Amino acid sequence: QLQASGGGLVQTRRPLKPSCSASEFRQEDYAIGWFRQAPGKGREAVSCIDSADGSTWYVNSVKGRFIISADNAKNTVTVHLQMNSLKSEDTAVYYCAVRIRSCSAYRRDYQHWGQGTLVTVSS
Repeated sequence: QLQASGGGLVQTRRPLKPSCSASEFRQEDYAIGWFRQAPGKGREAVSCIDSADGSTWYVNSVKGRFIISADNAKNTVTVHLQMNSLKSEDTAVYYCAVRIRSCSAYRRDYQHWGQGTLVTVSS
């Protein structure tokens, strides 16, 4: 079960930190990614973290502004996406997804998806 939360309305250049919790999670080698879908556009990969070595990946448009991190507890993984210096173009529904093994930027590579959380950046 994937559960995304922490979206909301925020002004430009302000921060926001949505989270994604994966409960009853027993997979040892996995990656959790964040995707987003803006109105009228396709779903794009934003960031990903790999459980094997903690390596991370970011789409160019968020590099230097977003930071992905993970907290591990018994059978639960929580992945945070610290979003700084938000821009109006960051407005989208943000989804988290999990796949076996390493990060991928391709939506088709992810097996499980959570519901989205809406992030609206206003000027």
